[in-house]
Amino acid sequence: MRIAENVKDDATDNCFFFGEEIKSLDNLEMNLLMEIIAGLLQDYIQPMELFEQEEDIGLFRASEGVDFSVTVEFLEALDTLRSQLCFIDACLNPKDFSDLWRSVADGLHFIFGSIYYSAIIDSLTRGLSSLELICEHYSLKMNKELQQMEPSGQGSEGEAHVDKAVDSEDGKGFATGRISLGEIEVVEITKFEFIWEYNFPQDKRKGVTFYKPVGIPNGFFRLGDYCQSNDQPLRGFVLAAREVTLPEAEYSCIWNQDKPPALLKPLDYTLAWSSNDGNEENFVGCGFFWLPKSPEGYKALGFVVTNKPDKPELGEFRCVRADLTDKCENYRLMLDANNSFPELAFRVWTTRPSDRGLNGKGVSVGTFFCTSYWSSEEELPSCLKNLSPTLQAMPNMDQNHALIRHYGPTIFFHPDEVYLPSSVSWFFKNGALLCRSGESIGEAIDAGGSNLPGGGLNDGAYWIDLPSDDRRERVKKGDLESAVLYVHLKPALGGTFTDIVMWVFCPFNGPATLKVGVMNRPLSKIGQHVCDWEHFTLRISNFTGELWSVYFSQHSGGKWVDASDLEFIEGNRAIIYSSKNGHASFTHPGSYIQGSAKLGIGVRNDAARSNYYVDSSTCYEIMAAEYLGEGIVREPCWLQFLRKWGPTFVYDSRAELGKIINRLPLALRNSVENIFDKLPVELYGENGPTGPKEKKNWEGDEIS
Repeated sequence: MRIAENVKDDATDNCFFFGEEIKSLDNLEMNLLMEIIAGLLQDYIQPMELFEQEEDIGLFRASEGVDFSVTVEFLEALDTLRSQLCFIDACLNPKDFSDLWRSVADGLHFIFGSIYYSAIIDSLTRGLSSLELICEHYSLKMNKELQQMEPSGQGSEGEAHVDKAVDSEDGKGFATGRISLGEIEVVEITKFEFIWEYNFPQDKRKGVTFYKPVGIPNGFFRLGDYCQSNDQPLRGFVLAAREVTLPEAEYSCIWNQDKPPALLKPLDYTLAWSSNDGNEENFVGCGFFWLPKSPEGYKALGFVVTNKPDKPELGEFRCVRADLTDKCENYRLMLDANNSFPELAFRVWTTRPSDRGLNGKGVSVGTFFCTSYWSSEEELPSCLKNLSPTLQAMPNMDQNHALIRHYGPTIFFHPDEVYLPSSVSWFFKNGALLCRSGESIGEAIDAGGSNLPGGGLNDGAYWIDLPSDDRRERVKKGDLESAVLYVHLKPALGGTFTDIVMWVFCPFNGPATLKVGVMNRPLSKIGQHVCDWEHFTLRISNFTGELWSVYFSQHSGGKWVDASDLEFIEGNRAIIYSSKNGHASFTHPGSYIQGSAKLGIGVRNDAARSNYYVDSSTCYEIMAAEYLGEGIVREPCWLQFLRKWGPTFVYDSRAELGKIINRLPLALRNSVENIFDKLPVELYGENGPTGPKEKKNWEGDEIS
């Protein structure tokens, strides 16, 4: 590694490092700058093996110029940071300067920790700010090693690959802490101040707590307050916004100088609900919920909560011009006090954008909705809409590889699993057949799937089947050694998050096991089918690069699980437990009932840790990333096959179930029959699944 020469000439131009900005710093600011950079040197540049000569290690001194003795890579890193930060030089004050450099320091800690020690700091235990500049890790000029490194996850036939180099400008908006939505810019606020909580006497964990966002940067304004259930550790966000006064040239298509301001103060506040109308035994003080009264043509995006009857200040809150907002919907019910305290009827929901998915523009603000007597006709507070012509906060290809390597889960299969995964190419090479309606003999599929018919409709004209020869039973069992995760990268929630959707392929889905009370009955055919496509999804915050949540698909549905509720195997890599035979995804080992868990009746899903596993942080192939543009990722031929990956057989499953039901006590029979009627129809016949591109979540959001 080369060492930068000491700067000996006081007249040296310091343009490589905030040249003009440094000249304008006062002593307090300069001392702070020196303290931060000296700390970086102490942590990362002092180890002797990184340098050719001991005497080249030195600290800084402030004079007319700044004397630096650091690596060339370090200077180039600072130079790149300068290009991103100098635009706010004119509006810096000492406090903002301090916050700015603390953020820069976190980012540089991350860079040098990754390069020199090949270990990313555990963001869940030490705080997540070290990921705020993850974009720099893989786009800085200084990172020659990573630029020359072949991306991991590359395999053989049928694999997606990068067709051309990613523009060096791409990815610079990822994990910077702020995102432009067109006429407004938003910042994610994750620090909160307690305001008020609602508890139930019998179980305080069922209550909720309301918080005010704090630490909002100068020039940004609150859009609403935050609420969280008491059974979870405090972890959430709300957005604060400011108007973009000087839009960039690319926004000219959406910018109209005659439009009114993007943000305006509310005219007044309306008291939506208050706790002081009833018995105060169940409340810590009183809570007052205020809905901002918006000017005409503007909308409020959340409620303001106080613990005093005085109206909130108008100046700290903003309403958003209606054309910059989008519809939202109630999502999860956090509190329902109607049954416990009818005189204080009160409900609280989380909200989410109605327009979600690959092309959705809706941006979640993180606020809540509350009401006393809500009907479906009542208007909900709105969310934001991303009107930026580019998804500037989305990660580039190198950053996506970095995220997968850092967060990629390990998938554990059950110790008694017979039907393991394989790669698609292994399945094709080992005799998989393309079948046509009306023909009795199938056609062998080449390793890349190039002879599969692409496009069209799922009309039953074609399907894929197992080999018809003696390889059939062997292929059913898969090939764990060849297995990889097939990755679809897509924007979520208006480009403020990135969804890393990971698909696992199994040549066969085994039959189900029925549970009725203490009785467990393996079924002969019910639930089995040729080929199985299952997935889970990592949702990454584009504000910070933080893993926010993971979606676990479970047959025809699934659920989102917060990162704080995950089980981790190493660093920030979660564990996914795949159920025996059916390959549904679960957060923890155990036996899960698809039916009525309360009665213990339904299809059993057993999940456990074993020596059968796939590490998605290394065994993966990126198969699609539409947002990066045409030609960046070449989609495999088999992805365009939109028909069934397996034949369809209909058989009398009721006969097998009927034998079981008839052995039950009369008191149980009706309950069991009702539960069976609600189970997915695929349990009652063999019906091969469609491929990933035909699933609803390919373009839409996950079902939850």
